[in-house]
Amino acid sequence: MSRYLGSVCKLCRREKEKLFLKGERCDSSCSLDKKRGKNFPGQHGALKSKMSDYAKHLREKQKARRVYGLTESQFRHYYDVAEKMKGSTGDNLLILLESRLDNVVYRLGMASSKKMARQTVNHGNILVNNKRIDVARYHVKSGDVITFPEKYKQNAVIKKLIEKKVSNVPLWLNFDKDKIVGVVVNNPIVSDVSYPINSQLIVEYYSK
Repeated sequence: MSRYLGSVCKLCRREKEKLFLKGERCDSSCSLDKKRGKNFPGQHGALKSKMSDYAKHLREKQKARRVYGLTESQFRHYYDVAEKMKGSTGDNLLILLESRLDNVVYRLGMASSKKMARQTVNHGNILVNNKRIDVARYHVKSGDVITFPEKYKQNAVIKKLIEKKVSNVPLWLNFDKDKIVGVVVNNPIVSDVSYPINSQLIVEYYSK
């Protein structure tokens, strides 16, 4: 499966927005805050052009795909599933993406970035209801209990991460810092999405 291995800062520069792909490090050292961050990446990055409607739709889709770390085929699969569900396709899409296990691990503060969260899950270091889950796309639901294996809780990196003040944990999740246990209190709603995304533009992109 293809995976982007280049500089994630270039992705933020392309979207002209902080996507927080490096987690907290994006607050302290972001290329968008530097001189080169004013231009798009690449040799023609300094060129200015008016964005067409199609470009606006494409950029919103690309932004959402990059925020959740998905390939085009993976993202399209989520869209197809959302389209078959009852209700708004755009809202369904965002809720499906927000409910991914790797995203939940990150939002609980159990990883410093979504990339770290995905690696932690893929390496089998996350338990959901006391069962080892190593699939990042695993869909969590209300009542799920998420934690690390006892041995992994002693990891120096994890200890340092957990010792930091846990903040910005959404209301639909709960995290016990002492026990290092997260709980899915409710299923997420659109307002709980971790990053502002205009899902209607994505729907219009795939509807063309």
